[in-house]
Amino acid sequence: MDLRKLKTLIDLVSESNVSELEITEAEGRVRIVKGGPQAAPQVVAYAPVQQAVPAPVAASAAPVAADAPASAPASAGAAELPAGFLVKSPMVGTFYRSSSPGAKPFVEIGQQVKEGDTLCIIEAMKILNEIDAEKGGTVVKIMGENGQAVEYGQPLFVIE
Repeated sequence: MDLRKLKTLIDLVSESNVSELEITEAEGRVRIVKGGPQAAPQVVAYAPVQQAVPAPVAASAAPVAADAPASAPASAGAAELPAGFLVKSPMVGTFYRSSSPGAKPFVEIGQQVKEGDTLCIIEAMKILNEIDAEKGGTVVKIMGENGQAVEYGQPLFVIE
């Protein structure tokens, strides 16, 4: 299981009412347990004997390595946001601008959108979730990078 997927699962457990999650895949098994309302989830990785040493190191490094870069751009990006309506990510997942790798993006900068038009897709736990425009207008900025992980509340589009 890759680090990005593991981080996404940890974030989903942290932000939900789920207290325990266990997933078994070909590479091994992961169990995430949340201790209390304010406690961070604990990750217990069960992997084949050959991967036993790398798995705990990767699991413990994931929150530290992923959280530090994510917090820096968030504070820097807040000052650079253009005026307009922000469309924010309603979930943690992977951002996609189009329905498939070779397809045309749902929207481009300068394009007029109506309320309810599909702007992008966010994949979370193998489910593709269409993100619709909450307000009509012109797309002035696309802040999500295709194929990159997004956090809950992260600005994705600016519509004027």
